[in-house]
Amino acid sequence: MKRSWNTLSQMSNGTYTVQDFERAAYRLATEQVLYAADARSRVAYHLVEDHLADFTAALEPLGIRVERNAHYRYVVALPSHGEGAPVTLDETLALLVMRQRYDEAMRQGLIEDHGEVVIELPELQESWQALTGRAMPEVGTLRTLARTLKRWGVCRLVESESDDPQPFHLRVRPAIVEIVGEQWLQRLDQHNRDEDGEMDVEDDDAAA
Repeated sequence: MKRSWNTLSQMSNGTYTVQDFERAAYRLATEQVLYAADARSRVAYHLVEDHLADFTAALEPLGIRVERNAHYRYVVALPSHGEGAPVTLDETLALLVMRQRYDEAMRQGLIEDHGEVVIELPELQESWQALTGRAMPEVGTLRTLARTLKRWGVCRLVESESDDPQPFHLRVRPAIVEIVGEQWLQRLDQHNRDEDGEMDVEDDDAAA
């Protein structure tokens, strides 16, 4: 660690306590992304932003590197190694489909405030089928997937108004670019594509 939490607390003249630094480091390591635009993570984001080198040095021994996106104002904690918690095939496919839609929106200039991209359900269904050769999960399963991916900082589910025929839409968040990087894009190999490029549907798990 470049400087101890105690030293940084003293340098802040009482503005931040040691516990504030500890909580921010824990949240960054466990939640993976802190966005300045989110009310619940705004304080932790600014603390990390103002002491980026110290948080980077603190997490480095854990095999975690810290990156900051100054344009969209978020910090992300990324494992230096490919291993991680197991994820389901649906979670893997959802991440890859959303990353593809995000990249396409970037090319078309359809990025909204804070770097988010809106994906309506019909668009998601079409992309899911085209990219994976599989039917998109049912709405209930999609809700569960969205809750999981929200914890990873890559999307959030927005409920529709009462007069909207769609129950909800997804907003893909900019940190998906770092989180679903080259290692994730190679993850399809862990599901054993056949000669025609289709997924092996018998494999339901992938290592993160």
